[in-house]
Amino acid sequence: MHIAEGVLSAPVLVTGAAIAVVGVAIGLRKLRSDRLMFAGLLGAAFFVASLIHLPVGVGSAHLILNGLLGTILGVSAFPVIFIGLLLQSVLFQFGGLTVLGVNTATMGLGAVFASWVFRCLAGDKVQRHWKVASFLAGAVGVLASGVFTALALAFSDEGFIYAAWAIFLSNLPVMLVEGLVTVLIVGYIKRSNPEVLYG
Repeated sequence: MHIAEGVLSAPVLVTGAAIAVVGVAIGLRKLRSDRLMFAGLLGAAFFVASLIHLPVGVGSAHLILNGLLGTILGVSAFPVIFIGLLLQSVLFQFGGLTVLGVNTATMGLGAVFASWVFRCLAGDKVQRHWKVASFLAGAVGVLASGVFTALALAFSDEGFIYAAWAIFLSNLPVMLVEGLVTVLIVGYIKRSNPEVLYG
């Protein structure tokens, strides 16, 4: 779901960069020292997941895992996503430096929405409906990022409306997979190190 360089209008680029700066700043302030290991581990998973492309219709899609990052790290997922996207841009030319802010904003906001869904449904101690909460958080992370990516394209040029819809629809199957992956990983963490999920 990376947006390439040279596609977005200047106002969208500036807005995305501003959201990314605020999100990364808040995320760094909220990132607790006891979660640095998980932040690094999840950042590596986020980085690798985007390299594995699966055919969907005439295009392809890949796992994003921003819902999982949001579930575990909350708003602190923003700096982790920023680092992952920066490395992907520099090493593999996915996206680009000029659109790094917009890509960070779309995926970071998806992670924040996922975190909110998870906390509302599972509670602070992750006791209530945690499986449903985990599944929906994983799916919502992709859904929200798809919507924000589509909006970024749509607000840049009306000619991108069809591309925006194509990106959004191609990621619908990914929502199901991400939901299941999030349930499995949250279940494992809940059994092995549950305090990571608290707060």
